[in-house]
Amino acid sequence: MSELLFFAICFIVMALCLLIRVIIGPSVADRAVAADSIDLLADMALILFALYSGRSVFIDIAFITAILGFIGSTIVARYLEGKL
Repeated sequence: MSELLFFAICFIVMALCLLIRVIIGPSVADRAVAADSIDLLADMALILFALYSGRSVFIDIAFITAILGFIGSTIVARYLEGKL
């Protein structure tokens, strides 16, 4: 079971590395992709932590943040296309 916790921590470390891209990204599109990737990594970490702890509330939170992340990425993509 400690492998699940190890990989959850690895996902969080990767998300922190992507935070640099969000802050100093060369373009708005790069920042949007990095923010969406952070959302996905955090969701995967939440699911692994839910499996580790045996509490299903973390899976519910991961699903909600994944849905909100998808909606946010769609809105940003439409804004960058100029259709919003």
